[in-house]
Amino acid sequence: MVSALIAPSKTDSTASAAALLAWYDRHRRTLPWRAAPGETPDPYRVWLSEIMLQQTTVAAVRPYYERFLARFPTVEALAQAPQEAVMQAWAGLGYYSRARNLHACARMVVALHGGRFPADEKALLALPGIGAYTAGAIAAIAFNKVAVAVDGNVERVITRLHAVEEPLPGAKPLVRELALAMVPQDRPGDFAQALMDLGATICTPKKPACVLCPLSSPCRARAEGTAETFPRKEAKTAGRLRRGAAFVALRTDGHVLLRTRPPKGLLGGMAEVPVSEWRHDYEIREALRDAPLPGVWRRKPGMVRHVFTHFPLELAVFTASFAVDTEAPAGGRWVPRHSLAGEALPNVMRKVLEKALES
Repeated sequence: MVSALIAPSKTDSTASAAALLAWYDRHRRTLPWRAAPGETPDPYRVWLSEIMLQQTTVAAVRPYYERFLARFPTVEALAQAPQEAVMQAWAGLGYYSRARNLHACARMVVALHGGRFPADEKALLALPGIGAYTAGAIAAIAFNKVAVAVDGNVERVITRLHAVEEPLPGAKPLVRELALAMVPQDRPGDFAQALMDLGATICTPKKPACVLCPLSSPCRARAEGTAETFPRKEAKTAGRLRRGAAFVALRTDGHVLLRTRPPKGLLGGMAEVPVSEWRHDYEIREALRDAPLPGVWRRKPGMVRHVFTHFPLELAVFTASFAVDTEAPAGGRWVPRHSLAGEALPNVMRKVLEKALES
């Protein structure tokens, strides 16, 4: 239950929702996945955009979304596509388990729901890759159900509005309850998007524009001058650095050796150049033991550095040249350099190839 110390009255919640919606009607963002006023939202587009936007910015998602939608315009088209094509279209967005779940979800929507997304949050939660946030977003935005979608923007707005002292992630249930108490019965979809827009454009992490905020009057953090200190967060522990080696084999006819990572685990199902294990105690001076082919391997100066969610990584990059008739090792394939852009290469592998192929 909401603490009595911060529980808003029904009148306060109604007034805040009305003020926010009035602001949204004037300042709503125009986004490629957002229905224009008076249009009926497309559940497929809502779902696709929400999955893409997880842990990614609107600016980064926009071109991927437009290309993805052009390639897979309906949930049926996505369900029928081979997983490799889906991973290729997703390459560069990161968090690749989302792409695998996206494909699995499309297939389930077609197989179990006739190609129509369910409107009920519980039914949505039963689909692959859909958690509480995404289920709430689809229910509210696509079907105008009274539901709440709490992402980082919404957490920031709500914790500042009520000066929630409990740190995240422990405060998530309270934040969700406070947000749900504000949802109006008549425009829950617009309200969900209004909260997102407010957090993205006004109630920003640094230097929030409180004088322009429609919720400035009831906001406790603004009144106390502490807005930038919210939300409170538990201290993060940095992951331990891992090291490894990457091997870029180049055939004299311009082909590069690639392979596909196992379907499960980090970067599952993505393409990569052959790499060693990634360990904190990896010995770079012994890296050639992990080379995919015998050859004259030369190490490129410097390291490729990449940060995953749970650990940073440093890769030494080795290159070698091979004859046209060199056979690919088991699990490998030779790919023309001009076709690399169409491969499902994660960002870390693009960094490796950039270093290997630089003059």
